Amino acid sequence: MEEETSPSSSFRLEQNFPNPFNGITNFHFRISVAGFTTLKVYDVLGRETAVLVNEKKIAGEHTVQWDAAELPSGVYHYRLQTGSGSQTRKLVLLK
Repeated sequence: MEEETSPSSSFRLEQNFPNPFNGITNFHFRISVAGFTTLKVYDVLGRETAVLVNEKKIAGEHTVQWDAAELPSGVYHYRLQTGSGSQTRKLVLLK
């Protein structure tokens, strides 16, 4: 399930890699306008599981690594929010 609340090309959230993953995965995103940015992970019930980015970011390419070793296997969603909108993607943690 992908959700995009802005048709703008001012940001792009890539699919995490690897996916499915066991323990560690990487998120890659691009923002074309500097501004406050959040990248959060949620479980299937919508509970916030991790906050990976919560700060002002410069324009450009960014990569964030996440170690989810303490979490149970399952489907999660991650959401990138910028001043231009938001985008959500799905990831799978397999142990």
